Amino acid sequence: MTHTVIGSATREVVLGPDRPFVVIGERINPTGRKQLAAEMKAGDYSRVRADTLAQVEAGAGVLDVNAGIPLADEPAILAEAIRQVQSLTDVPLSIDSSIVAALEAGLAAYEGKALVNSVTAEEERLEAVLPLIAKHGAAVVAITNDEHGISEDPDVRFALAERIVHRARDHGIPIEDIVVDPLVMPIGAIGQAGRQVLRLLGRLSGELGVNSTCGGSNISFGLPHRAGINAGFLTMAIGAGLTSAITNPLEAEIRNAVMAANVLTGNDQHCAAWIKAHRAADGGDDAGAGRGRRGTSRRRAAAGV
Repeated sequence: MTHTVIGSATREVVLGPDRPFVVIGERINPTGRKQLAAEMKAGDYSRVRADTLAQVEAGAGVLDVNAGIPLADEPAILAEAIRQVQSLTDVPLSIDSSIVAALEAGLAAYEGKALVNSVTAEEERLEAVLPLIAKHGAAVVAITNDEHGISEDPDVRFALAERIVHRARDHGIPIEDIVVDPLVMPIGAIGQAGRQVLRLLGRLSGELGVNSTCGGSNISFGLPHRAGINAGFLTMAIGAGLTSAITNPLEAEIRNAVMAANVLTGNDQHCAAWIKAHRAADGGDDAGAGRGRRGTSRRRAAAGV
């Protein structure tokens, strides 16, 4: 059984099929957030700090930090954002950029073992990112696309995941430090997107033996009540083997879906986290049991029993 360890200077988080699901908070990302982008570009990290505290309070186990702002000094902004976040929390970080220089700056600023987001199966990207991962002893997100783009065939994506794992091994990076992203596409545009990912997750955990992550909010893009779709998808994906996701921990439906999945996969020992979160809201065990008995009595009466 594969365990992927991500750490800050003082805390470790472990991804694995026998561990509670890890929510990677997605909020520190200026993509689609004009105000956040403008503030970060101007050197104002107050919203980054607020998002950090809110996501940790909501239960995020890891925080994704992205500074992809057009026409900005992304390496410098990403490094400063990481320093700001680490001054507030010891939750481990995912350093998120498509620019190698920004990843280098982020890793230099980070204290601990980061998760680097990401590397693809493109040859140029493999040769640029994997040596950096090996140098810093980091873990890396392996995204299942290459020079040809994103295939709708799960078997093609699986082959790309295998390629990245094998190339990483050539650089001395163990399989425990590879976290595969099966690439979640919008279900509103690709009707089989959910099935594709669920099929691929089974192979990633069962055959390749890797941990996994994804952009959990991607599945609902363009649809109303996105949190409901995201929550349903995450529950199914966790059952299929997903061990972490970059998603929004501030959504109550997401938090409940993850906690329920941990219960149902046996990764919430004695249902302790679920009970702690819900006992007060439900009025205690006796109240819940009473409602269950009354409900059973009503069903029996309706059936003429």
